[in-house]
Amino acid sequence: MYEGVVQDLIDELGRLPGVGPKSAQRIAFHVLQADPADVRRLAQVLTEVKARVRFCEVCGNVAEEERCRVCRDPRRDTTVICVVEESKDVVAIERTREFRGRYHVLGGAISPMEGVGPDDLRVKELLGRLSDGEVTEIIIATDPNLEGEATATYLARLLHPLGLRVTRLASGLPVGGDLEYADEVTLGRAFVGRRSLDA
Repeated sequence: MYEGVVQDLIDELGRLPGVGPKSAQRIAFHVLQADPADVRRLAQVLTEVKARVRFCEVCGNVAEEERCRVCRDPRRDTTVICVVEESKDVVAIERTREFRGRYHVLGGAISPMEGVGPDDLRVKELLGRLSDGEVTEIIIATDPNLEGEATATYLARLLHPLGLRVTRLASGLPVGGDLEYADEVTLGRAFVGRRSLDA
């Protein structure tokens, strides 16, 4: 335990995902020893990102305008939507250069243990995007773990009656892993080899 503001800094850093008590302490002491200009720059960027960045009104991806870069691109295929859990997954798929359609970011995955159900995700928004009949295929690219599989199964059962082709990324991705950590080759092959999901 440290005094006052140092302990406050450690506590706040410890609230970040993936940062345990020891890592929080290490980061806090790095900040204390860093050049004041570097710390000011970090504080400015944190404030600026919170003020300027929002979520795309169409797909839910991070954006600095009302629509993200992908949704504004007229060259993207509007008949195919790739459904992902988080914005970081959009970046992972874009790195493969295998997909030229649009995205839909759910904002998480179904996880009863954490109290996250379908109503907590952007499922209604996805259904709203399908109302004009332009979309012919939904690619479900949720993480290959228990929560991602539950979400994929739920979406497949929901979307099949609409007459859409519903596919899932192919095997090759490690079970229990996250898309953001997959290398480009593995993710690219999984994307090309996606398969239909039976409801």
